Amino acid sequence: MRALLKLSWVECKLFFREPIGAFFTLLFPLMLLFLFGSIYGNAPTPLLGGQGTIDVSVPAYTAMIIATTGLLSLSISVASYRERGILRRLRVTPVRPHAILVAQAVVLFLMTTLGMALLIVAGRFVYGLRFQGQALSVAGGFVLSCLSFFALGFVLAGLLPTARTAQIVVMVFFYPMIFLSGAGLPRELMPQTVQRVAEFLPLTYVVNLLRGLWVGESWATHSRDVLVLAGMLGVCAVVSTLTFRWE
Repeated sequence: MRALLKLSWVECKLFFREPIGAFFTLLFPLMLLFLFGSIYGNAPTPLLGGQGTIDVSVPAYTAMIIATTGLLSLSISVASYRERGILRRLRVTPVRPHAILVAQAVVLFLMTTLGMALLIVAGRFVYGLRFQGQALSVAGGFVLSCLSFFALGFVLAGLLPTARTAQIVVMVFFYPMIFLSGAGLPRELMPQTVQRVAEFLPLTYVVNLLRGLWVGESWATHSRDVLVLAGMLGVCAVVSTLTFRWE
């Protein structure tokens, strides 16, 4: 446990020393929140099912942060560690090998939680953010979503040989999901064709689940979203176990 805590502390410091990861996890979603909040405000509108722009944006931007940490930060970081021989050297130390990967996931989960907390605080005190759900229910959906995307990140980290390759491949997945899933703009504003295409993107189910739980909808209402994310978690966990390479 002491080794895991020390590794997590080191990874936490490394996270803040990498400005790109910290910016897109903690600052960029806030910038979007203030930008669209200053344009549209947070008055309820029938177009968004009686919710305001900020009410919809906070859970959607939370999904964006989950994709950022799960795909960009985790996969590129682990691929970089392998490329530079860090994983191979750490594996022969007394520290258990999997503690290295757990430390990565722990720190990124904490940063994702911090990013969500900043959105909630800014939305509540600046735009009067409304919350109609149950905190424990939203927390459960948040954890499931994080674990699913972290598992996908480990799959990509295990398959991609270098950090540069990981960056290119992850971007191919990342940007279409951000623009089409509803994490950037509400899906209600998109054409029906685009909404149907978005059903093939895993981030769409994170957005649907978090938005639904945020307004008080039950888990049963989002059984499809839960099944997709749970299935994604299970499959990716098995694949990453079989394909992960330390060097």
